[in-house]
Amino acid sequence: QGQLVESGGGSVQAGGSLRLSCAASEYTYISNCIGWFRQAPGKEREGVATIYRDSGKTSYADSLKGRFAISRDSAKKTVYLDMNSLRPEDTAMYFCAGLFCGTWSAIQNQWGQGTQVTVSS
Repeated sequence: QGQLVESGGGSVQAGGSLRLSCAASEYTYISNCIGWFRQAPGKEREGVATIYRDSGKTSYADSLKGRFAISRDSAKKTVYLDMNSLRPEDTAMYFCAGLFCGTWSAIQNQWGQGTQVTVSS
């Protein structure tokens, strides 16, 4: 069974950038569609971006368009989230997950463990 593992989180000052990675141990068992989500303390989880692994088709939360970019490297079995012009309100735990394609709904057993992003002012 495939697993997803996030990395790349850390602490950065406002205005900085980070690249998160979501690596799959075995893509055969992972959905063709991968999404990035985030959850800040005391807040609901929200969708950030999605990508089709085969076509590269992407979608974004409206509020994050222009600052965040999702991409994939099929050879490396990895999906990336490039985050630019970071703000303190971007502070959250970031997760990747396999999705039901065409939706923001994650498949129950295709979640990563998360990576923390902290943006200081």
